[in-house]
Amino acid sequence: MLKEERQQLILNEVDLHNRVLLTDLAEKLEVSIDTVRRDVKELDGGSKLRKVHGGAVSLGYTHTAARSSNVYALNEKMAIAEKAVGLLKEGAVVFIDGGTTCLEMARMIPPKLKLTCFTFSLPVAIQLAGMPHVDLIFIGGRISPESMISNGAYTIQRLAEVRFDYAFLGTGYVDALHGLTEFDWDVVQLKKAVIRASKKAVLLCISEKLNSQHRFKTCDINEINTMITELSPESNLLNLFRNQDLRLL
Repeated sequence: MLKEERQQLILNEVDLHNRVLLTDLAEKLEVSIDTVRRDVKELDGGSKLRKVHGGAVSLGYTHTAARSSNVYALNEKMAIAEKAVGLLKEGAVVFIDGGTTCLEMARMIPPKLKLTCFTFSLPVAIQLAGMPHVDLIFIGGRISPESMISNGAYTIQRLAEVRFDYAFLGTGYVDALHGLTEFDWDVVQLKKAVIRASKKAVLLCISEKLNSQHRFKTCDINEINTMITELSPESNLLNLFRNQDLRLL
């Protein structure tokens, strides 16, 4: 495989999952860690991704509330966000996760809709703070410099004190059989706490992530009440999920 082809595959993986490990890239590309490390360093130098310890993150993931020009599959994520906003009810208490799709959802909340919104994402919080009818509650904790979300034991303890009508979640990987998974154990613990605190959990997920899995399990697919993709609910790409106890939007 040519270096240009290899680096494009690296960019595709980083853009799709927002954050990837060098070990995973090396395994997928069937090359050494040193080769991947050199590629990632070169791509970082070209401002195509951001190199972090042990991996790489998408430039669209290292954002503030201002929309980045580097957001991957923006049109698909906006379509998902529009569907998600349609679930919101006047006076609801909701949680909005971090990540680019959830940030698009926050941007689309109707300005006159009264909500109580919890989040541990700084970019989402900044977006919601400008909405006069949103009662915004930021769940604090140790801030990750990569994702700009709070995490750790303090954050999980605060989540245990709330009961959301809806929690709108992202995921790195989702599979009909293996459920929601991540490569980051700390992120899994956060998402587990959010799901426990929710009457209904709603997954926002672009279709490219379907039928993928990683090491650490967040939950079975039937612990999610609704899964929203950019696809029509009747799409054949969702057939494996249709037999689950899951609403498709």
